[in-house]
Amino acid sequence: MHLPEQHRTHRVGWLRAAVMGANDGIVSTASLLVGVAAADVSRSSILVAGLAGLVAGAMSMAAGEYVSVSTQSDTERADLERERNELANDHDFELEELAAIYVERGLDAPLAKQVAQQLMAHDALAAHARDELGISETLSARPFQAALASAATFTVGAALPLAAAIVVPTTAIVPVVSISSLACLALLGGLAARAGGSPLLVSVVRVTFWGALAMALTAGVGALFGIAF
Repeated sequence: MHLPEQHRTHRVGWLRAAVMGANDGIVSTASLLVGVAAADVSRSSILVAGLAGLVAGAMSMAAGEYVSVSTQSDTERADLERERNELANDHDFELEELAAIYVERGLDAPLAKQVAQQLMAHDALAAHARDELGISETLSARPFQAALASAATFTVGAALPLAAAIVVPTTAIVPVVSISSLACLALLGGLAARAGGSPLLVSVVRVTFWGALAMALTAGVGALFGIAF
C-alpha cells in the first residue's frame, strides 16, 4: 500500500507571508537598534526607536500584505466572473477551449474532448478556473490570512533583537543585537527551508547575508551621523 504523497504547495501563501514578516521584523528592528546605538545616543532613545520600529513595521507589513493580496484576489474574482459569463453565453466554445488546453498538455483530441466534457459536467467554472486561469482553492489569494501572518511574524521577529537590547548594557547593544539577530535569521532560514522543502544551506546563507549587510550599513550611517551631529 502506497502512502499519500506529501506536497508543500498548500503552504505557499502563509509560508511566504510568515517568512517575509519574521525576516523583516528581525532585520529592520535589529538594523534600527544597531544604527541608533552606533550614533552614541541614550539607552532610552535606542529602546524607543526599537519599539516604534516594531509597531510601525508590523502595521506596515499587515497593510502592505492586505493591499497586495486583495488586489490579487480582486483580479481573480474579475477573471472568474468573466469566465462565468462566457460559460453561460458560449458553452460550446468554452468546451473546445478547454479541450485544446488538454491537447497542448499531451492528450489526443478525442480523449481531450471527453475529459473536458466530463469535467465541465461536474463543475465547468472550477475546471476553467484551474486549467485555463491557473486559479485553485489551494493557491487562491487570502488577504486576511496574509496580513495577519505578516503582522504576527513581524512582531515576533522584531521582539527578538528588541529583547536583546533591553537586557544588555548600552555599550554591548551593537555586538549582542547583531550576533543574536544573525543567529535568529539563520534559524529562520533553516525552519523556512524545512517547511518549504528547499535546500537548507542556501536558505540560511541567503537570509543571514542580507541581514548582516543591512545591519552593517545602518551601523555605518549611525556612526557617521553620530559624529557629525
